[in-house]
Amino acid sequence: MDQAQKDYKDTLILPKTDFPMKGNLPQKEPERYKKWQEYAYSTMSKARTSSTRTSLNKVKQSQTNQGEINPNKANQNETNTTNKNKSSTNNTFTLHDGPPYANGHLHVGHALNKILKDFIIKYHYFQGRQVFYTPGWDCHGLPIEQQVSNAYEAEKKIPTKLEIREACRKHAEKFVEIQKNEFLSFGIVGDFDNPYKTMKYKFEADIYRALVKVAKAGLLTQRSKPIFWSWAAKSALAEAEVEYKDKRSDSIFVAFSLQTSTLKALNLESFSTKVTPYMLIWTTTPWTLPSNVAIALNPNESYVLVSNGAIVAKKLYEKLKERGVIEGEILATIESKNFEKHYATNPLNNRDSMLILAEYVSMEDGSGAVHNAPGHGEDDYFTCLKYDLPVIMPVDDSGCFDESIITLGLFEKEVIDEFVGIHIFKAQKRILEILKDKNALLHHEEIVHSYPHCWRTNKPIIFRATKQWFILMDKPYYNGKTLRQVALQEIENTRFYPKNGINRIKSMVENRPDWCISRQRDWGVPIAFFIDKESGEPLFDEILTSHIESLFESHGCDVWWEREIIDLLPDSYKDKANLYEKNMHILDVWFDSGSTWFAVLDSKDYNSGYAPADVYLEGSDQHRGWFQSSLLLGCAINHKAPFKTIITHGFTIDEKSEKMSKSKGNVLAPSKIISESGSEILRLWVALSDYQNDVKISQNILKQVSENYLKLRNTIRFLLANTQGLTKLSSSENFSIIDEWVLHEAKQVLNEVDTLFSEYEFSKGFQVLNGFITATLSGIYLDICKDSLYCDTIDSNKRLAIQSVFAILANNILHLLAPFLTYTIDEALDYAPFVIKGEAKNVFELEKFAIPNFSFSEEKQEKIKLCLALRSLFNEQVDKLKKEKVLKSSLELSLSLPKECENSKDLIADFLMVSECVCEKTNSDILFSINLDNKTYHVYKATKEKCPRCWQFKKDSNAEVCNRCSKVLSLS
Repeated sequence: MDQAQKDYKDTLILPKTDFPMKGNLPQKEPERYKKWQEYAYSTMSKARTSSTRTSLNKVKQSQTNQGEINPNKANQNETNTTNKNKSSTNNTFTLHDGPPYANGHLHVGHALNKILKDFIIKYHYFQGRQVFYTPGWDCHGLPIEQQVSNAYEAEKKIPTKLEIREACRKHAEKFVEIQKNEFLSFGIVGDFDNPYKTMKYKFEADIYRALVKVAKAGLLTQRSKPIFWSWAAKSALAEAEVEYKDKRSDSIFVAFSLQTSTLKALNLESFSTKVTPYMLIWTTTPWTLPSNVAIALNPNESYVLVSNGAIVAKKLYEKLKERGVIEGEILATIESKNFEKHYATNPLNNRDSMLILAEYVSMEDGSGAVHNAPGHGEDDYFTCLKYDLPVIMPVDDSGCFDESIITLGLFEKEVIDEFVGIHIFKAQKRILEILKDKNALLHHEEIVHSYPHCWRTNKPIIFRATKQWFILMDKPYYNGKTLRQVALQEIENTRFYPKNGINRIKSMVENRPDWCISRQRDWGVPIAFFIDKESGEPLFDEILTSHIESLFESHGCDVWWEREIIDLLPDSYKDKANLYEKNMHILDVWFDSGSTWFAVLDSKDYNSGYAPADVYLEGSDQHRGWFQSSLLLGCAINHKAPFKTIITHGFTIDEKSEKMSKSKGNVLAPSKIISESGSEILRLWVALSDYQNDVKISQNILKQVSENYLKLRNTIRFLLANTQGLTKLSSSENFSIIDEWVLHEAKQVLNEVDTLFSEYEFSKGFQVLNGFITATLSGIYLDICKDSLYCDTIDSNKRLAIQSVFAILANNILHLLAPFLTYTIDEALDYAPFVIKGEAKNVFELEKFAIPNFSFSEEKQEKIKLCLALRSLFNEQVDKLKKEKVLKSSLELSLSLPKECENSKDLIADFLMVSECVCEKTNSDILFSINLDNKTYHVYKATKEKCPRCWQFKKDSNAEVCNRCSKVLSLS
């Protein structure tokens, strides 16, 4: 028997393909990716005359007779589920790249970001669109300048500004090339031959052009104002560059004695208090006390005079008393408005401190009296502006007290020299000692509270009034609307994934201050305006700005530092050179990246698509960063957003939900993942992840992803192996009800998956697809069809029909997976027969069969429903018998059906994979019975013998093989 079985093996049509079971991805991917660079992006960005599939015409030429399948014709009336995402511009799709910093190697966050972009670009390409994706790099900014400065410090060199700029340019160029190659190793397709770099001369000129347009719109101004200042980086910071972290601070309550004129005006002299009545102020920034000019009270609150002399908000009296900050009984209640424009005295320097009113004074903490230093706080600044109070700002770029503390008398003469050149945070200890000596420090403790930090240096920042450049949020400029109003309207016109993204950016734009766009650094695009020395006003004359634009385009913006004023002026202005000075601030790097749509999409320099872009995609932190800066500049210049859709992703974390950090040892570099497993594993990890939330990654997770990849790969391999020899699709009349059912199911599932992909729900789409492949395709259909595939004649109608189903499903699955596992699909097409791939020479030419429409009647649906229910109950019992070693295979069984099932017995036999179904009783012992829908199905041991060729129990005792196999062998 064993020998006979071995002999019969040669008569079977076993699956055959050279498509390897294992991909050997790390070794093979780079070679294929290198080839893609020659043609992939040019193919994807070509104009497409139609999204109609045409590459399989040759396959179908012989299939247009009546009763035969024409896959294109079958679906010609179907509506594409993704029409809603089509660009209105000639069937194009543009994804504009948010530029990463050209600084350092890539991490898994970069991989998540760029691979998601690649999915979206390729998805739209395989939907029949002309797609555009120009990768870019942010080349200016502090991260690069810090690296260069550190290198000079290590060599103990003090470079000039131009030397720093030259070194920054070289550093950025180096890492652009490094990151470019790392991105290409992810299997990403884009215009990497002509990427945008913000340090290109033309690009720098375009950034400046965008700035000039903002100025001409009347939205640019220069003024002194307290802004976020990083003393560690010696630069102003944008709101997007500020992070809040815990900080330990001195929390103090200080007595500001009321002046005699105030006591008289409020009739407070009549009360007997322990000391002269004083305003009790609270602050956590004692270093700002020398700059105090006012004390703010809440205009809607009452204040009380306490017997120990303190004046505090009535609502806070009990709390302060319980804490031991004050003691004594209430002597009088005074309305806050009675204090307005009277004076107290600053105990540090005996300067006047005006009593003023401000709505922001809280009744939650402190004393209800807020120390105001308009040079060091935005609320203070605006409030003191109303009272025409001076802005005192005695702190230099490094966060040290400067010599203005002497000229302004901000400390008493005996101690003032101690503070010149001392860092403000170091000075606090001495300030507290002076207050204590004067009996003005009434309470002191250290607290830990949330405090703004510079996101680059991780050092606490300060508010510091300096002359800066601002884009105005609330000045009407377009049809009577402000930039804030136009931006908020454009947010409403934008589609967000996830939907709650709109709330984040909307809230930020509603509440943001004017945008401070100036920085006091070296590596960036200068705010290249000439300032009139006499008036202090900038010159926005078009002759001047156009001349600077052309200089930048020809020589780069280094010329602003290289040349004297007279050499930067056009001829008509050279005689006035002595009247002007150069503004030496540079632009906030967010202005650079925020204007990339202007320099790239509105330019003819790149094959980059059209503005507004269909999609901007970045991390969720970019609601306050790139999305917002792009939105504001788009609205300032064009009165509209530069994007139609915003998609955000979360951050990468380890499997314990902890952030990646070298100290924890949980960092996984994408280069390591690729070298060990291949980029397809990294890509599938992205596809399977719920990217709209934080995304977990670890070796264990990647192992599970690898297993999932192998399942998908081997499904493709099985489909390829079982379509070998098929040259055309079978006639529809040969399709069995099972064939029709699986195509019907596939069509519904693949449409559902396509809809999910069109909504960028990739993980949900893969979940549905994997469910279909595992449960329906592999779990049922492939299982059922093996007998016919292996044992029927090569040209049997049943077998050809099954192969045709496999070909249709293979084509659709390959096409569906192409945006995600592009390498694997490209490789698979090398081994695919013409009937699957048509004329496609590579994955970028692959086009999709339309799955044929069948009239899947209610009667057929009921039959399939019965078979599926029977199969489930049947397999439960069979699994038990296998464990008990009663049988090895369901083929050893036969089934006795109710007479009503006569017409379905072959179908049921196929679904249950039994050797026989009969509608008559048998004398064999019943192994088990199934009760379903008030009908009983009995299961017996098969009465015939096992066929050594097909292993079904259909062989008569005197025959070598069963009847079917005998016929096949006689024809071979």
